[in-house]
Amino acid sequence: MTIYDISEKAGVSIATVSRVLNGSSSVSEKTRQKVLDVMEACDYTPNAFARGLGLNTMNTIGLLCTNCSDLYLSKAVYYIEQGLRANHYDALLYCTGQDKESKENALKFLLSKKVDGIILIGSDFISEKAEDNSYIQEAAKELPIMLFDAVLDAPNVYSIASDDFQSTYEATLALLSAGVKDILFFYQAASYSDSRKLAGHKEAMSKMGLPISPSLALAFSGSLENINAMVDTLQNASKSGTTFHSIIASNDTLALAALKYAKQENLKVPEQFSIIGYNNSMLTSCCDPELTSIDNKIETLCGELITLLMEVLAGNPVPQKTMLSGELVKRGTTTF
Repeated sequence: MTIYDISEKAGVSIATVSRVLNGSSSVSEKTRQKVLDVMEACDYTPNAFARGLGLNTMNTIGLLCTNCSDLYLSKAVYYIEQGLRANHYDALLYCTGQDKESKENALKFLLSKKVDGIILIGSDFISEKAEDNSYIQEAAKELPIMLFDAVLDAPNVYSIASDDFQSTYEATLALLSAGVKDILFFYQAASYSDSRKLAGHKEAMSKMGLPISPSLALAFSGSLENINAMVDTLQNASKSGTTFHSIIASNDTLALAALKYAKQENLKVPEQFSIIGYNNSMLTSCCDPELTSIDNKIETLCGELITLLMEVLAGNPVPQKTMLSGELVKRGTTTF
């Protein structure tokens, strides 16, 4: 028996059940009693939302991250943990890796620890295949699930993300307006976020009457710690006949590999070869010239996520999806 079942039997929303459990004054006495009667009849003992009733709460939020060594994800973990601590919550972190079974087992583990909510950090938890997301939807019947930098439309799941589609769309238009046409989109294979970035890139190309050829969308499936493998991927694409005079990369690490590739090919950056990265990480200032990159406002995203989570735990209504705009930060790898 879950709060999802209670909401169905009582004929009210999950949010209303949450408000009842948290003692919110915004619920009418009639509705409150109806929910309590259903809970009593079903012998339901609340756990995830029990704080408002003074019952066995752990004041702990579970965090799932696929790879804590990733610069972007590790920074998100830091900001989220700091935000939780400021709101008197502890964090229980589990690094899952990319394997789907490991992700499911990690989620089950956190559920067994009676945490108050779970945050999935990064888009790698969301699949294009709806059936692969069912384990998240099942967990959301027990407690609120927060998605950081990903979107899933499901009850009791709350998503906050940067608008990857729009940000990459605008970056592509900026390059095209500067006179660059042969743009290679360099991205990570099997990433939900990167698929949105690629879609934005394709839309911008199409808008300018330049449909993207398959060879100009290059996926990298190796480790993000292997810069040389990324460079080799670009060199192999060039040797196979793919012509490109600029690269939009789905993260700053891939963009650094693009810069290394350009230097090895004796291409002047940005005069002969333009590069745009993504995430606006510390890597942007670790190269010469410094890297133009899309700032997806990671600190703001994390802060908004914590605010939303606190409202959900308090039983207050919040939007299920929040999208923030990114910003193109211009540096030395582009001419505009």
